[in-house]
Amino acid sequence: MKSLLITIYLIVISLFCSAQYQNITISNTNMPEEPTIQINPYNTNEILAGANIASCYRSTDAGYTWTRITMTSSLGVWGDPCIIIDTAQNYHFLHLSNPTDGNWIDRIVSQKSTDGGISWNDGSYTGLNGIKVQDKEWAVVDRFNNNIYVTWTQFDNYGSTTPGDSSIILFSRSTDGGDTWSNAKRISKTAGDCLDDDNTVEGAVPAVGENSEIYVAWAGADGIFFDRSTDQGETWLNEDIFVSNFPEGWNYEIPGIYRANGLPITTCDTSNSPYKGRIYINWSDQRNGTDNTDIWLATSDNKGDTWSQPIRVNDDETTTHQFFTWMDIDQTNGFLYFVFYDRRNHTDAQTDVYLAVSKDGGATFENHKISQTPFLPNASVFFGDYNNISAHDNVIRPIWTHLDNFDLSVKTAIINEEVTINTPQSQNEIILEQNFPNPTTDETAIRFKIHHQSEISLKIYDVFGRKICTLIDNKKYNSGKHMIRFKTSNYNLKHGIYYYSLHSAEKSVIKKMIIVK
Repeated sequence: MKSLLITIYLIVISLFCSAQYQNITISNTNMPEEPTIQINPYNTNEILAGANIASCYRSTDAGYTWTRITMTSSLGVWGDPCIIIDTAQNYHFLHLSNPTDGNWIDRIVSQKSTDGGISWNDGSYTGLNGIKVQDKEWAVVDRFNNNIYVTWTQFDNYGSTTPGDSSIILFSRSTDGGDTWSNAKRISKTAGDCLDDDNTVEGAVPAVGENSEIYVAWAGADGIFFDRSTDQGETWLNEDIFVSNFPEGWNYEIPGIYRANGLPITTCDTSNSPYKGRIYINWSDQRNGTDNTDIWLATSDNKGDTWSQPIRVNDDETTTHQFFTWMDIDQTNGFLYFVFYDRRNHTDAQTDVYLAVSKDGGATFENHKISQTPFLPNASVFFGDYNNISAHDNVIRPIWTHLDNFDLSVKTAIINEEVTINTPQSQNEIILEQNFPNPTTDETAIRFKIHHQSEISLKIYDVFGRKICTLIDNKKYNSGKHMIRFKTSNYNLKHGIYYYSLHSAEKSVIKKMIIVK
């Protein structure tokens, strides 16, 4: 009996120390990095992704399998990929240029697909301004009118130390589905230098507000600044609004990483959640020390006029690095999702990938390790400048760069909110208790309490979100405590992590159980 208990204990420890989410290698071809990902909000089984320098990936089964497409254009395909989808379900793949009859990254290119990413047109462009460098673009679709907005950094002379050479943030829009673009417009009032460093203005990621406002923030020498337009980009604020300082600068050192940054991500809640209209800016910095990089969030409820103090997203108490963050909002419910690299579990440069979730407008965060195995980065291998994440209707797909020895790959995790992320319980609706015994070898009891008569469903899922069985199917229960017995041997379940989900008309609650064999 003692040896059995020790075996169970070791299995449990092993399970809890490993990721609870299936990782999928999207591609390990052509040393991919700087990934982007976009769920089709009209069909969440269709997902497109991209990576440097000219790779597009397509999945039609919610991210389990992928096919690779090589992007080509007469305008050149040269990195900083960004994939978005418009309201006509056309995809747009934005990237830097390298035209045969022009100059290296002299414009921002947008290629369009009308068949779900199978084929792409040659592309349109914006920002061409002689030999000036157009860099680090990002785009967003205005779902109220199908406009596309893009912001980026223009360098007078990339890498120049000449005081007269500067960097600025530019904006352009398309009102015809990406076929043509408006003339680039400067929106940053203060310029930066051209060194692609702390004193350069970079990181402009646009967002759309609840009334088609355009919001964007970026980093520079004096911190993070914010601008907005309320007329679809025609006019902008007379003065940029200060959001936060950037201790130690936005371009910082991470052991094992060739180049790291904490550039900001801007987004806005346009759902019908209690936080509708709230603007969020997410970044990482070293305000707690150069050996303790953290993930931060600031919020505004007055269209960006004022901002909260930075709120820490990572919930560890270690002196380790969390970096390369990206954020998205599930616009069906207002939930926030963050993906970032994390070293809280290690004393060296080994790196995990974490997902943080906030369901209360950025007040609190749940952190979940989503990578199945850590990796050890090497500073001689370029990791790019960002990861990415897309979320819609409880389907969450992060994407990140992974290293095995000297081989890069891009990965995602299969995360479905209704199954794999615990939901806070309400004290006045339904209470779901932890099953007992847990871990269990064969039979376990699931107890729950309801405060008034309700129709209840109770279902069992595996760790990948696949339903195992339904124990209660919309059955009416009176108020009080109830118990259901679950016999695992009836379903030939192997040892591992499973979930049981209790649903009523008012609430859904999910808990985890462990089966050992």
